[in-house]
Formats: sequence, structure tokens, C-alpha cells
Amino acid sequence: MTTLSDRDRAMLDLERRPWRHGAVKADAIRGELDMSETRYNQALNALIERPEAWEHDAVTVGRLRRLRDARSERRSSRRG
Repeated sequence: MTTLSDRDRAMLDLERRPWRHGAVKADAIRGELDMSETRYNQALNALIERPEAWEHDAVTVGRLRRLRDARSERRSSRRG
């Protein structure tokens, strides 16, 4: 089985923190992970589909999946 990289674990740790302002989170993404927000979100969406991520932090991964699915549902309902 594949294990999570240090960056993968850092991303999940960052998502576990409470964020009051998006700009603060964006600064943390750039400063701590040296990634753009776009690249971070792409990598995060791929990461939360991995079983290893679920094993590492099921609560955070489950919350992220629910948020992603809710956003997708809202986008779909606006189109139709």
C-alpha cells in the first residue's frame, strides 16, 4: 500500500484547522506548502479520494468530500 507523503499529511493537517478568513488560509497554503491555491485545490481533491488519506484522517476527509459534493450539487442545480 502507498503511504502519504509529508506534503499530503501537511495538506490534511492544514484542512483540519479552523479558518475564519480565506485570505489567511491562502497565505498558509503559499507559505507552508509553496503551492498556488489552484494547484492546492486540485491536489487536495485527488488526495481525498485516496484510501490512505481516509485512514490517516477519516473525519477531515469525510468533511472535505461532503463539502465538495455539496458544491458540485449546487453548481448542477443552477445549470438545470
